[in-house]
Amino acid sequence: QVQLVESGGGLVQPGGSLRLSCAASGFTLAYYEIGWFRQAPGKEREVVSCISSSDGSTYYADSVKGRFTISRDNAKNTVYLQMNSLKPEDTAVYYCAAGGDVCESSSFGAWGQGTQVTVSS
Repeated sequence: QVQLVESGGGLVQPGGSLRLSCAASGFTLAYYEIGWFRQAPGKEREVVSCISSSDGSTYYADSVKGRFTISRDNAKNTVYLQMNSLKPEDTAVYYCAAGGDVCESSSFGAWGQGTQVTVSS
């Protein structure tokens, strides 16, 4: 059974850091492009970052560039999103997804259940 499980969300003050994890089961995550997406209340889901399966190349949305880092640990079948210098506007439910051809939400077929990130003082 293909499954993605996110963890690591929580409440953090502005300027703080969190590391989200996306653990895969039922398939080998290294063979697939992995994306992180987020959805804030009342807003559409948006891409945060993607990492390719072929050469490990990465993509970041302009809003997180320089603050977030995506990485994968193939031995653990897990992808991470390190989030630094968090801002209140980063507050959202964060989802990981697997299997995309391009870094757009409509391209991905397998999704996790999401983890809440709240940035507030």
